[in-house]
Amino acid sequence: MEYIKIKEQDAKHYIYEFEGKYPVIDPKAYAFSTAALLGDVELKEYASVWPNVTIRGDVNKIVVGRYSNIQDNSCLHVADNYACIVGDYVTVGHSVTLHACTVEDYCLIGMGATVLDGAVIGRGSIVGAGALVTKGTVVPPNSLVLGSPAKVVKTMSEDGIKAIHAQAVKYKSEWAEKYGLGPDVGGEVYDGAKIV
Repeated sequence: MEYIKIKEQDAKHYIYEFEGKYPVIDPKAYAFSTAALLGDVELKEYASVWPNVTIRGDVNKIVVGRYSNIQDNSCLHVADNYACIVGDYVTVGHSVTLHACTVEDYCLIGMGATVLDGAVIGRGSIVGAGALVTKGTVVPPNSLVLGSPAKVVKTMSEDGIKAIHAQAVKYKSEWAEKYGLGPDVGGEVYDGAKIV
């Protein structure tokens, strides 16, 4: 059987306008071609959006911070009263739903987790896989939250931020260098440091 190679730049990107607003992607950020970005969406420097992600900024805005990565099959959306803000150096695992919430810098959101309207995940926190962070929940900085509904089970030291930082930089190095999609974009390079 013969396979056809499709170059990334030849593939169609799913980037759509909504009521006059288009996604803004920093030249040093990357969205895979099967990701859908709609409306008032901003990807900051070195951010990455992986295959089959939907980021729909229709009734409010969505921002994905520097070096943050939104992994495969995740969904980011908004509400009339709440934007969806993802800080810098955030890793959002596979199949996560972030709905009209704020995730501060240096956080990790585990696979299959859901964070609902008005929730705030404090700097340096980890939301465990499959957790449900309910509407309006405020998670203090450096917290480990697990369960459904999610509860703080541990306060972590500031050392955890180093591993979360390394995780985010590893993803930037992966798309830029290993996939060859931005070998000349510059920025931090993963050095083998311990990750989450």
